[in-house]
Amino acid sequence: MAVRSKPAVLASLLLASFVVNLDTTIVNVALPTLVRELHATTTQLQWVVDAYNLVFAALLLTAGSLSDRFGRKGMLLGGLTVFGLASLAAAFTSSPSALIAARAVMGLGAAMTFPATLSTIANVFTERRERAISIGLWGASAGVAVALGPIVGGFLLEHYSWASIFVLMAPVAALGVVLVALTVPAGRDPSAPPVDLLGFALSTAAMAVVVFTIIEAPNVGWASGRSLVGFATAAGLFGAFLGWERRVATPMLDVRLFRNMRFTAASGSVTVAFFTLFGFIFLMTQYFQFIQGFSPLSTGVHLLPVAMSVAVSSVVGTRLAVRAGTKLVVAVGLLCITAFYVWVAVVIATHTGYDTIAAQMVLYGVGMGFTSAPATESIMGAVSVHKAGVGSAVNDSTRLLGGTLGVAVIGSVYASLYGARLTARLPAHFPAGLSEIAHQSVGAALVVAGRLAAAGQVRAGTSVHRAAFAAFLHGISVGCLVAGGVAAVGALVATVFLPAQPPSTAAEEQVQERQPALDAPVALSPVGADA
Repeated sequence: MAVRSKPAVLASLLLASFVVNLDTTIVNVALPTLVRELHATTTQLQWVVDAYNLVFAALLLTAGSLSDRFGRKGMLLGGLTVFGLASLAAAFTSSPSALIAARAVMGLGAAMTFPATLSTIANVFTERRERAISIGLWGASAGVAVALGPIVGGFLLEHYSWASIFVLMAPVAALGVVLVALTVPAGRDPSAPPVDLLGFALSTAAMAVVVFTIIEAPNVGWASGRSLVGFATAAGLFGAFLGWERRVATPMLDVRLFRNMRFTAASGSVTVAFFTLFGFIFLMTQYFQFIQGFSPLSTGVHLLPVAMSVAVSSVVGTRLAVRAGTKLVVAVGLLCITAFYVWVAVVIATHTGYDTIAAQMVLYGVGMGFTSAPATESIMGAVSVHKAGVGSAVNDSTRLLGGTLGVAVIGSVYASLYGARLTARLPAHFPAGLSEIAHQSVGAALVVAGRLAAAGQVRAGTSVHRAAFAAFLHGISVGCLVAGGVAAVGALVATVFLPAQPPSTAAEEQVQERQPALDAPVALSPVGADA
C-alpha cells in the first residue's frame, strides 16, 4: 500500500490515544450513580476502575512486542475494535460483576492500542525534531483527555444515564478504526523473530501481581503479610523475566536497553511524573467537591487550567529538549511539580481563592508537560524503530505503575492522617457509630454533620463539619509534601543520570537514511505483513 501524509497519520494516532486516555478518568464520575442504580458495593466500585487498569498494565509489554512482530496497524485496528465493542457491552450491563468483566476487556483493547500509537509515531516521524513535536502532541492529547474526562462524564450524567459514558466511547473508537485503516501505513519488525512465549508469560504475570498488590495494599496494609508476599512474588517474577530475557536468543525485551540512561533515567522520570499526576487528580477532585462544593461537571471545568498548560508545555517542552537538552527540561519540569506541591501544602485552606488555585495548576501543568513528553521522546529515541513497540510499552508501563502507586501511596498517607486528626478533633463522647462513619471519608463526615444539624443538634453538626475540614486539609497538606518530595528526588536523579542529548546525532541520521520517506509511494512493510 502507498504511504499516506504525515498529518493524517498523526491525527489518527492522536485520536486512538485520546480515547484510551479519556477512559482513565471519565468513569470515575459515574461511581456514585452506580451505587444507586446497580447497588454496587465499595469493593465493586474499586474494581470497576481497577479491572481496566490491571489488565491494561499486565498486557502492555506483551501487546507492544507483538505489534513489532506482527504489525502495528493490525494491533491498532484490533485494539480499537475490542475497546469499542467492550465499551458498548459495558453500557448494557445490569450488574456490577458484568460491568467489571466488560471493563477488563476494555483494558485488553487499551493495551493493544496504546503502545502501537507511540511506536507508529516513532516509525513514521524518524527525524528527531518532527518526532519530538509529534510526541509532544501525543502527550498533549493525553493531558487534555485526562482533564476532559470529568467534564464530559459530568455533562453526560446530568443529562443522561451512566450508560451514556460507555456508549459515547464506542463511536469514537469506531471513528479511530476508520481513520487508522485509511491513513496509517503498515509496519513491523522486518526480522520478525519467533515469539518469546515464556517472556510474555513472565512479564504479564509480574505486571499483574505488582499492580494488583499496589491496588490492594491501602486496604490490607502495606506491611501486611499479603502485601509483602505480593511484592516478593512480583520481584521474583521480574527477576525471572530479566534472567530469561538475557539468555534467550530472541527476547521480547532487550534488557541491555536499561544500560542506556536516556532510556532508564527517562523511564524513571515518567514514573515520577505520573505518580504526581494521579496523586494530583486524587487530591484536587476531592478538594473541589468537598471543600469548594463544586459538582462533578464544575470540578472538571475548574481543572481546565492544568489540562491546557499540560497540552501547551508538552509541545514546547519537547522542542526545548531538542535545543537545550532533555536533562535540563525534565529537571526543570520536576522542580516545577515540586514547587507546586509545596505551594499547595503551605497555602491550602477552605477559603483559598480560585485565582490562586488556577495559578498553582498552571505551574503543575507546565511541570508535567516539561517532564512527561520530553522523557517519552528520550525513551523512544533510545530504541530502534523496529523495536518501538516494546519501547512504547515500557513507557506506558511506567505511566501506569507510577499512577497506580501515586494514588495508593498518597491515598494511604492522606487517609491515615485524616483519621488521626479527625479522632483528635471530634467532640468528646461522640457516638461511636457516627464516628466510624465519619472516619470512612470526608464526604461521609459531612453527611454525618448534615444529619446532626437536621436533627436539631446544630452545635454537634458544626463541630463535626469543622473537624472534618481540618482533618481533610491536614491530610492533603502532608500528602502534597510527600508528592513534592518524590518529585524533588526525581529532579535530582534526572539531573545526575539523564543525558542531555543522544550520544551521536550522526548515528541517528544514518538510521533515518535507512528509513523510507513517508510521502514516498512505497510500503513500510512487505505485502501481507500487517492486517
